[in-house]
Amino acid sequence: MDHNIQQRQRGPAPDSQLFEDTSTQQQGYPGGYAHPGAQQPQGAPGNFVPGNFVPGAPGGINMLNEPMANMAFQYGTSLAGQGKEMLEKNMDKYISASALKYYFAVDTSYVGRKIGLLLWPFTHKDWSIQYQQNVPVAPRFDLNAPDLYIPIMAFVTFILLNGLALGMADKFTPEELGIRASSALVWLTIEVVIILFSLYLVNAKTDLKTFDIIAYSGYKYVGMNLVMASGLFFNPTFYTVTLLYTSLTIGYFLLKTLRLKILSSTDNYGSGSTGMYLTFIVAIAQSFFLFWLTKDASHFFST
Repeated sequence: MDHNIQQRQRGPAPDSQLFEDTSTQQQGYPGGYAHPGAQQPQGAPGNFVPGNFVPGAPGGINMLNEPMANMAFQYGTSLAGQGKEMLEKNMDKYISASALKYYFAVDTSYVGRKIGLLLWPFTHKDWSIQYQQNVPVAPRFDLNAPDLYIPIMAFVTFILLNGLALGMADKFTPEELGIRASSALVWLTIEVVIILFSLYLVNAKTDLKTFDIIAYSGYKYVGMNLVMASGLFFNPTFYTVTLLYTSLTIGYFLLKTLRLKILSSTDNYGSGSTGMYLTFIVAIAQSFFLFWLTKDASHFFST
């Protein structure tokens, strides 16, 4: 989703003054302060402002004159501009906004069909990703393309279900919910790092990007939400059946998807069998994550 950022422009200062002009009473220094040689009425309090004057100086001489203040302001503005430019350059180096937009180019039809594919992938035939001029088409035009919209929404739903589980057990606190959210995020990060490291070890010349792996790893939260709901609202038997089924579906989905991404790229290097083992390990590991992150839900089933 594109956001239109509107910049606020500061208008010119109004001509009317809010306070009485006292510049004619004390001449020589900005703000109406008296010249060091000027005489002040006896008993009149000095125009002292803490922090602006040197202690003990006659009449309160300003520490920073106007040219130095202007120079400091210009230098600070220059540094701020350089820092902003450096930050934007480094952000573009590691995270491309245009590349990130690709993973959110979805519509309602795609989301519905993709969730259906994740829950029943067994009759799907063509698992290849479509390209147009060597560039993958947007997910809304290709059901096999990875996206980040569904994983993020599924992850948020998973956190909400965890909050519901804690509430049903009378154990809800913001800290406990934060711990569960952090734990799920840490496990996802570990999974992505292990997959990236494994691809490096088998020397896979694959076109899998980091965002692709995050998307494929995040799809399991769709089935995980079903497992959580079955543990919260049904009996342990239904929880176990749902856990086994969703483990099978996400494993089959990843096996079919990653097979084209990993095996085809490792065959030319004599490591096709290693790539096949890696694909099976990633697919089977989803069962562990599904069970480990939802095991507490079975304790709160309804009777």
